[in-house]
Amino acid sequence: MTARLPQIVIIGRPNVGKSTLFNRLIGKRLALVDDQPGVTRDRRLGEAQLLGLSFTVVDTAGWEDEDPASLPGRMRAQTEAALAGATGALFVIDARAGLTPLDEEIARALRGSDVPVVLVANKAEGRAGDAGLFEAFALGFGEPVALSAEHGEGLADLFEALRPLVEGAGDAEAPSVDDEDPARPLKLAIVGRPNAGKSTLINAMLGEDRLLTGPEAGITRDAITVGWDWLDPKSGEHRALHLIDTAGMRRKARVIDKLERLAVADARHAVDFAEVVVLLLDATLGLEHQDLKIAAMVLEEGRALMIAINKWDVAQNASALFNGIKAALDEGLAQARGLPVLTVSARTGKGIDTLIGAAFELREAWSKRVSTGLLNRWFDAALAANPPPAPGGKRIKLRYITQAKTRPPGFVLFGTRLDDLPMSYQRYLVNGIRKEMGFEGVPIRLTLRSAKNPFQQK
Repeated sequence: MTARLPQIVIIGRPNVGKSTLFNRLIGKRLALVDDQPGVTRDRRLGEAQLLGLSFTVVDTAGWEDEDPASLPGRMRAQTEAALAGATGALFVIDARAGLTPLDEEIARALRGSDVPVVLVANKAEGRAGDAGLFEAFALGFGEPVALSAEHGEGLADLFEALRPLVEGAGDAEAPSVDDEDPARPLKLAIVGRPNAGKSTLINAMLGEDRLLTGPEAGITRDAITVGWDWLDPKSGEHRALHLIDTAGMRRKARVIDKLERLAVADARHAVDFAEVVVLLLDATLGLEHQDLKIAAMVLEEGRALMIAINKWDVAQNASALFNGIKAALDEGLAQARGLPVLTVSARTGKGIDTLIGAAFELREAWSKRVSTGLLNRWFDAALAANPPPAPGGKRIKLRYITQAKTRPPGFVLFGTRLDDLPMSYQRYLVNGIRKEMGFEGVPIRLTLRSAKNPFQQK
């Protein structure tokens, strides 16, 4: 069982520097940051290290006074949910702007909760923040911590304020996990075009409204990682996952907004972090060219890819739609034929257990290693069935093949005159490996290596 670190939630109105502080505490630029307010929408978790103090820090959306049914209102509900069970809260204000009525409203809400609060006056560098710093005493949380999250000033004072909360909660260090251990959590990213239902699908998996959803396209901006303990209905065992929600990826020509460009770049980074990627399609829209581009990008990064068709409960002409999508995938993604294609409904939850079970099987194939003996027995039979060509009458000699790596599987082919080996024959070998060695739906890398001729002129 993984040790649970104390959880510190960052709360405040929009544009006071919460995400900048989050990035400062985790030591990398993980949350999107921009001058305009309302960039952060979902709550985001990261492991913070502050002068030797270890805790989980939670970035939240800016607190706004809006109708609960509106997008800002639903963002606020996510922030309030983050407080439940938290070890403490960092209430961030803008020292340069001074106190606002919204700051006072947030303070009233925090005083009504049982969560200990550390008041942080951000943007306090220089003398411009002095007035706001003194005003902050009126909020009733004692002396504020003067901080500049952008420049890293005041972190020692923040350490002193947080230490009693974190150490009192039994600060523990999470154990490391071996990437090759089959019991390790599965890193599963959900990608796709805007409004395909990615966040809704993850909420259905978790059984709670953990991620912000709604009819508006493009709600998700940051790539959000959520831990989940899945009960396998076949084995009855619990299996751990890290679910990664990502921003919708539109065609590049349509992405003109700076924040959307940042969000798409963050989604691409999330693909690099994942082991298995689910490309989520909308059954009411079918497969579009942009879906093929996303799939090709995932395969190019070497991730294991599966296709899930969402909103299957409202699909029309379901059988024809399914077969049409499979045929289009085989034609448009010749480099990875046989991708798993499944149907789900994020609204009803149907198909989710099948999807997760298939994702674990796909990771197993992605991590698989084949013995050199078994591989070369297949290789000899493949050469006998279809010998390599002899361009210009000169024979290409293929000697043997070995698997050099996994995740994704990579193979090295040894022989002579390999520069003349046609791509069509390389595809023949790769497709044979995929089919006969159990790598269906997995990207395969093939490297050609010729022995050096000592008599060749340099």
